[in-house]
Amino acid sequence: MPTLSESSHNYSRRTIRIATSIVFFCYGLCFASWASRIPTIQQNFSLSESALGGVLFALPIGSLISLPIAGFLVAKVGSKKVVVATTILYIISLWAISLSPTIWLLVVVLFLFGLIGNMVNISVNTQAVALEKIYERNVLASFHGMWSLAGFVGAGVGAYMIGNGISVKQHYTVVAISSLVMAVFSFKYLLPFDDDDEADKPIFALPDKSLMLMGIIAFCGMLCEGAMFDWSGVYLKKVVGVKEELIGLGYTSFMVSMAGTRFIADKVSHRFGVKPVIIVSGCFTVCGLLLAILFPTFASALTGFFIVGIGVSAVIPLLFSAAGKTKTMSPSVALASVSTMGFIGFLLGPPLIGFIAGMLDLRLSFTFVAFMGLTVAVLATQMKKR
Repeated sequence: MPTLSESSHNYSRRTIRIATSIVFFCYGLCFASWASRIPTIQQNFSLSESALGGVLFALPIGSLISLPIAGFLVAKVGSKKVVVATTILYIISLWAISLSPTIWLLVVVLFLFGLIGNMVNISVNTQAVALEKIYERNVLASFHGMWSLAGFVGAGVGAYMIGNGISVKQHYTVVAISSLVMAVFSFKYLLPFDDDDEADKPIFALPDKSLMLMGIIAFCGMLCEGAMFDWSGVYLKKVVGVKEELIGLGYTSFMVSMAGTRFIADKVSHRFGVKPVIIVSGCFTVCGLLLAILFPTFASALTGFFIVGIGVSAVIPLLFSAAGKTKTMSPSVALASVSTMGFIGFLLGPPLIGFIAGMLDLRLSFTFVAFMGLTVAVLATQMKKR
């Protein structure tokens, strides 16, 4: 088997990096396009909030089920083959959402959308980890920055489609065709193989202490991220009391800083190290949330959310990068292990915030999120230096 140290691939590392970035962008664009039309789909099927919640739950179930499958497939056949197959299927499944005539078929398609999407996630991150070995430094955060950038594009396109009365089917058809063209163009330039010692590492193994620690940090980090995705607008409305048209600025402030910081996180971590960056990231998350909690004004909340975006931006990419370099199991399986724990945090965060807010107060629930950020910083001090 060829190794990453040999020049057995035919393209420059920059070309491979661009191709990998395109896949991340297509992945993010499809997910953001789906999310932007959830209100329209709710209206089309005349779903109540509780019914919509039940329908949407099909997606994370599919994602969780796919995690061990993805790790196994990538380890057995290689990440490139899995990226190619699942990216095409993911784009098709987005288009299929708009063709679902009944609510039950929609649930099935969303289950597949979640299952296939997370297989794209694991396989393309495995490609990114292998590319890091060629660069001999961290580059994974910039790929996650492309995913975040695609989120902006997808949200903007979705807003345009909704504003002009364009149907979900027409919208998803345009996104599917565009994504398919970009993805197919990039496939040729992906790395044909993964890690040079992949074959020497077990596919099935219990995560060691180091991976478990990274998984717990990922859980806390993604809990913070998921809470900001779903509750930043609600916080502005109910605690700060801003006008309806300004509610979306909280999410925008968070996303702008998160996406922007991801493009520089690799250089920062290369200079100062992964461990210090994750510690500082947790501190940023705490400070940003405390600013929004202690001073619930519009300016303070926006500034706080911006700081939180900086805090959460690098945690997951750097943890994925570190997990992919484990010596105890296949990189793809290690990624799946850390990703599983992180994804559970992402899923539990929003309902936990709602539960605490219902029992106590929304500001107190955001205090809990700040505590999770503090936990990231504290646990990161226990990480081994690379």
